Amino acid sequence: MKEQLLQEFSKIFGAGGDIGFYFAPGRVNLIGEHTDYNGGHVFPCALTIGTYAAVRKREDKILRFYSMNFGHLGVITSSVENLEKRKEDDWANYPKGVIWALQQRGYGIGQGMDVLYFGNIPNASGLSSSASLEVLTGYIIKDLFDLKLYLIELALISQYAENQFIGVNCGIMDQFAVAMGKKDHAIFLDTSNLACEYAPIRLKNARIVIASSNKKRGLGDSKYNERRSECEAALKELQTVLDITALGDLSEEEFEAHKSRIGDPVRMRRAKHAVYENQRTIKAVHALKADDIAEFGRLMNASHISLRDDYEVTGLELDTLVEAAWKQKGVIGSRMTGAGFGGCTVSIVENDFVEEFIDAVGKVYYEKIGYQADFYTVDVGNGPVRL
Repeated sequence: MKEQLLQEFSKIFGAGGDIGFYFAPGRVNLIGEHTDYNGGHVFPCALTIGTYAAVRKREDKILRFYSMNFGHLGVITSSVENLEKRKEDDWANYPKGVIWALQQRGYGIGQGMDVLYFGNIPNASGLSSSASLEVLTGYIIKDLFDLKLYLIELALISQYAENQFIGVNCGIMDQFAVAMGKKDHAIFLDTSNLACEYAPIRLKNARIVIASSNKKRGLGDSKYNERRSECEAALKELQTVLDITALGDLSEEEFEAHKSRIGDPVRMRRAKHAVYENQRTIKAVHALKADDIAEFGRLMNASHISLRDDYEVTGLELDTLVEAAWKQKGVIGSRMTGAGFGGCTVSIVENDFVEEFIDAVGKVYYEKIGYQADFYTVDVGNGPVRL
């Protein structure tokens, strides 16, 4: 990979100089969807697919970005001074946003750089290509400019960039999972206080299979912010009778006892998902620790049903993939993952049935949707690194 990046970098920016090579992973969330901004728990893991970069410092203040994935857009040029989001800068607003966020925190970045990116995460798939790009950029700058930053701080700065510079009101999960990834472990994260523990992924004779619906969606264009505001409104109604700071503070029993305070049936369903999904995530991690992979799979399935019926973020494509998966031999569990409205599903499939699973689900999807899904059998990897 380094040789491939070097060749392309030299072609785009010219040869010579001290070129550094870096990688940050994508992530998949095994369970705990739309809970991160509701003060609940999530259970993501970093993947061995992700985003690569080749970087060279400049003597001036110019920033030049190029993506092998968006080569038709050419080199996008900016400056470390007066950084602003510009529509024409497209994907490069993400690395620009991280540099801006670092500057907002008082980190002086006085030099520009040439950066070439290449990602093998399907774009807009729900595997956090944007968070991977953000954390990777932060890690590059931390290394190049010798900034004293912990990885958790890079996650928070990347989230701040997405919230304030890009304008997507995302929670912390994606950036946290990318920055804090650990090989063969998922991260059990309490988003209310960032307390986390690593839980070993022991799937025995099974693998994680990701199916990309290839329906493109952008968080900023989706109903993501709408769902978030619906939950915030429901929380305010519940706070008239309960001393809570987030929906994630509630048990199922507490929610059922007080849900009548929510004045709208749609908001009630949104809040129900946030509460029940948080409890499912806690139960799922306990099941994994107890080597009860069947229970883990059952909770994954229940998660999808809730996301489909109560949160309404699945859609035809994701439902088709999951419902086809549930009918296949060797499937332990399957659900949508990510924000929804397109993107990916994650399934746990017994090794002996993986090829059969991909063939059968792919056929059902093509026949119903009219275009193909892509499948990835993935491994759980580490966080960002200099190669």
